[in-house]
Amino acid sequence: MLTFLKLGGSLITDKRIAETPRLDVIERLAAEIAEARRADPLLRLVIGHGSGSFGHVYGRKYGTREGVHDAAGWYGFAATGDAAARLNRIVTAALLAAKIPAWSIQPGAALRCADGRIVRGMEETVALALARGLTPVVYGDVALDDVRGGTIVSTEEIFDHLIDALQPQRVVLAGEVDGIFTCDPLLDPQAQRIAEITPETFDAVADGLGRSHGVDVTGGMRAKVLHALAMVQRHPTLEIIVCSGMAPGRVGGALSGQEAGTRIAMQVRGRRVST
Repeated sequence: MLTFLKLGGSLITDKRIAETPRLDVIERLAAEIAEARRADPLLRLVIGHGSGSFGHVYGRKYGTREGVHDAAGWYGFAATGDAAARLNRIVTAALLAAKIPAWSIQPGAALRCADGRIVRGMEETVALALARGLTPVVYGDVALDDVRGGTIVSTEEIFDHLIDALQPQRVVLAGEVDGIFTCDPLLDPQAQRIAEITPETFDAVADGLGRSHGVDVTGGMRAKVLHALAMVQRHPTLEIIVCSGMAPGRVGGALSGQEAGTRIAMQVRGRRVST
């Protein structure tokens, strides 16, 4: 089975303190991923991660997501990319230490965008890496843009582009909390976890998705859910799992198909999907 796994920026860094990786979390997640691969030799992974308190801090300061138009903006573009790459080296090193054949692929060197949307990607490189037994590692990065000059592309947007060519069966989005909630559970103890979200049920839960903690220049939780729904609408048999990476064993379980967090799909679990 081909699975895309995203390690969220709020999971692997402290997003409130600039350039602060959670090394213990990163190392534990690497061990869980390695165990899942050993348990299922047919499991193939594309791993992506957010930029957390690395790239997002610079991206917000310089407004890189909205566009780059002058020398100061291009400095910010370069600084954002450099920060994102620094975190990527930490994540890749942990995966390699866990004996995973992790190969970092710099998105910004291959991606081209037009007004914030990817128009050319790196699907051939990722596919060839998988065919050779490697585990590609991608991450949210800066990219050149024909309209904006430069922009920031999130890991979810990279996954969104890659699924058309690679056709994964499952996408696991691991964050700081265990799924999608009616409001931010870190701010409101009355928040309730939403077991499943489909295109039909999104409107009923959308109002609670606007508030998230920390700094995120790629749109927050609402944007991430909308991207996930766009993926399953194009690929009706795909399921996307949003779960916690803070709870030991949760990511490993999600990779093995165990129920966890919030499931995003075209239809609720157990119903037949028309294709």
